[in-house]
Amino acid sequence: MRLMFVTSNPGKVEEAKKYFEPLGVDVHQLHLEYPEIQADTLEEVALFGVEWLSSMIDGPFFLDDSGLFIDALGGFPGVYSAYVYRTLGIGGILKLMDGVENRRAHFESVVAYWDGEAHLFTGRVDGEITNGPKGSSGFGFDPIFKPHGFDKTFAEMTTEEKNVISHRGHALKAFADWLKENLK
Repeated sequence: MRLMFVTSNPGKVEEAKKYFEPLGVDVHQLHLEYPEIQADTLEEVALFGVEWLSSMIDGPFFLDDSGLFIDALGGFPGVYSAYVYRTLGIGGILKLMDGVENRRAHFESVVAYWDGEAHLFTGRVDGEITNGPKGSSGFGFDPIFKPHGFDKTFAEMTTEEKNVISHRGHALKAFADWLKENLK
């Protein structure tokens, strides 16, 4: 089976391939722009995305919407994480967190799959914002997010290590498990 992953991020594609190759599913990146609505939840954003793209893509496809939610900032940047990363970057988030003791945060991910109807799969990982960036792997806010129970950031982990515990890893695993059951 060939499955299109609508994303501009090749790092996300590499993460997804680890889940689907064992199922014989060939994941290909499809770089298509689609509007990301302003909404309160990642589920709303992802659902709008797959529904909007459904008339443009032949065959099944999926996309991912993820966000970093920082407790001390009232959940910011949350659903606006991609925009905040592009405009403020890691440095901007660290500046907002300067002097803040409560560094609790979590990442959430919603994978939306379209096969004629929408299916949503979610994942979450709790952790904290570090005082400075560490590591060179991963992408986005990975260098400043350290998951609970670990001594290193996502950017200091291999893709395999990160996939086991990450928000996207949990969502992709749920999707892969569902796909395995529903492809029979």
